[in-house]
Amino acid sequence: MNKMTIVILANSVKHHQHCIAGKTLQDSQWVRLVSDKCGAELSHEQVKYENPYGKFNVKPLQKVIVGIAKAVPLTNQPENQLIDESAWQQNYSLKEKDLVNYVDTPTSLWGEGDRVSYQQIQSGQVKIPQSLYLVQVDALNLYRNQHDKRRVSFSYNGINYDLAVTDPNFDKMLANASELMGILCVSLGEKFEGNCFKLVATVF
Repeated sequence: MNKMTIVILANSVKHHQHCIAGKTLQDSQWVRLVSDKCGAELSHEQVKYENPYGKFNVKPLQKVIVGIAKAVPLTNQPENQLIDESAWQQNYSLKEKDLVNYVDTPTSLWGEGDRVSYQQIQSGQVKIPQSLYLVQVDALNLYRNQHDKRRVSFSYNGINYDLAVTDPNFDKMLANASELMGILCVSLGEKFEGNCFKLVATVF
């Protein structure tokens, strides 16, 4: 059994369950924790950690020791790791001011726009070396569109983006937008209607 200590950077909503992702404490490599080889979400019970006070839902910035069964990479999500059945253990937390030490600096977020063609990923036309980024952005704006969908618009490296949000704390952050750091965890989602959509999993 392999144990990883992970700084949790996302506990976002996926099919009414959880998508958990973070970076390893040892070498800052991205990990997405999944429940099967196809990249399925984790249940409410699977995302709980234990400490001397009981069981609690894992939160971003916490350092958690997780049991890993094996790597289960997908072409659109190469970081996927299948969890085992062992209980997660909390190992302190990352201070918010130290989050900048984990920021990525890609040229773009998988190109422009809000999605990537799954066929182009499968054929190798679009390479996905990683499907998760933690980025510092400019002109951050949280809003609900005309369909009451949660959205975030921002600029990264001179490119404007407008993406769906899966951060469960969106409403709270919308009310306190001036306090945000402008750091986002952005994820490339699963195949949906021929595309992999870019999602904002966490707003810091």
